[in-house]
Amino acid sequence: MFTRFFLLFSILLIAASSASAQEGSLSPYSFLGIGTKAFRGTVENRSMAGLGMFSDSIHLNLKNPAAYSDLGLTAFTAGATANSVELETTTSSDNLNYFTFDYLAIGLPFDNLGVGFGIKPRSAVGYELEEITPNRISRFEGRGGLNTAYFSAGFEPLKNFRLGATANYHFGDIENKSIIFANQVQYASREINFTYIGGFSFEAGALYNLNLSEKINLNFSGRYETGSSLDVNRRRELATIQLGQNETEIVINEVELNPLDTEIELPEMYAFGLGLGQKRKWFVGLEYENYTAGDFSSLDFNFGAQVVQKEASALRLGGFFIPRYNDPVSYFKRVVYRAGIRYEESGLEYNGEDINEFGISFGLGLPAGRVFTNANLGVEYFERGTTSNNLIQENFISVFFSFSFNDKWFIKSKYN
Repeated sequence: MFTRFFLLFSILLIAASSASAQEGSLSPYSFLGIGTKAFRGTVENRSMAGLGMFSDSIHLNLKNPAAYSDLGLTAFTAGATANSVELETTTSSDNLNYFTFDYLAIGLPFDNLGVGFGIKPRSAVGYELEEITPNRISRFEGRGGLNTAYFSAGFEPLKNFRLGATANYHFGDIENKSIIFANQVQYASREINFTYIGGFSFEAGALYNLNLSEKINLNFSGRYETGSSLDVNRRRELATIQLGQNETEIVINEVELNPLDTEIELPEMYAFGLGLGQKRKWFVGLEYENYTAGDFSSLDFNFGAQVVQKEASALRLGGFFIPRYNDPVSYFKRVVYRAGIRYEESGLEYNGEDINEFGISFGLGLPAGRVFTNANLGVEYFERGTTSNNLIQENFISVFFSFSFNDKWFIKSKYN
């Protein structure tokens, strides 16, 4: 048992290091604030439009901690996404591809209690922009983002009624760089902002199943996340530079300004869901999320007067169907077929335009190996932003996949 825990802890440390180093976004909108949203749920969630209100005994639901009380086996899961995005303006377009690690998590059942821990991304920054005017050329680059290490617990105080809570620690660093080449000026000006962020937030969740008949269940869900202050340490470097071969930046003169300690405010979130289904057969659910306006104004180098952070919301409709979960002959009758559709108001307004999203997703849950181990595949097409007012519309095709390994731990031996 100790060996298993040591191995899992080592994997989590490696995952944390990898998540900090990866390029989690190639979106121009990640320039603003702490970046674009990076975690949208497990592959199972995302295949149903990010629906976070369903739980069972062999899958982890990282969006609602109450779901941990449903676990019947120890579950270990990891997920990743391959992204292809078209950046479109009124006059041109460009295509980019990138790969992201999405999450690593484990859930452990103990009688009427389930616990879980893991790591997942919170936000991602990754962009390269260039602006050309008659008098100057401006280049902007950014990388980094926030990651979240979490611990969750869920239990069932009353039959069919489950409660859960999560403690999150958010951490990460963001680097924003700008270089300006002015006409008839020998050297270029460079500014680099290094931002280090850390702090806690907390979540609570509830799930309730009402038996309408012998087969049909009505499902209710609720989630809440505290709005929280994260500590920010900012360091700023100003320099005059000259470009050498292969765009190498040769520093002529450099000044480092005094570090600045400040804070940002993450938004408060609440969500409600209603679903209908038959156990191990089918499910369809509708979920609404609402976010208060976050406050990132202390990051004034990329959050100016043209940026407004407002209340945000999301509406999700999704579900699944299993032809026959225990069919002894047909493999495809045991496959889980998932689908969903969503619309999100991001709460971000830039140059007077709302930056919203619309997406549609599909997925498969594939039985693999022994003891309910499974692979999950999904694909989503979604649009973000607009071409109005000289902005950029992003058209994504994301293919995501995960493995969920299940085993029996902490089971007392019945024989000596």
